[in-house]
Amino acid sequence: MIETDRYLILVEGGSPSNYSACSPDVLGCVATGDTVEACVREMRAALASHFELMTEYGEPIPEPSGPGVRIKPEAAA
Repeated sequence: MIETDRYLILVEGGSPSNYSACSPDVLGCVATGDTVEACVREMRAALASHFELMTEYGEPIPEPSGPGVRIKPEAAA
């Protein structure tokens, strides 16, 4: 199993809508959540599923650029 916490997650959005996340290392993999914490949790689950499918189809897993969660300033407000 691939450690999803090794991949950078970018979070944006916020009230009055929801938050959205992506990883610059894994194009096309996104998630949303009502809170930053929920969004990050959903993004980690999305990465795990994405990697599982990539493995199933014989695609190479991208190298992580580094761990962490970056929150755009307007999403933190």
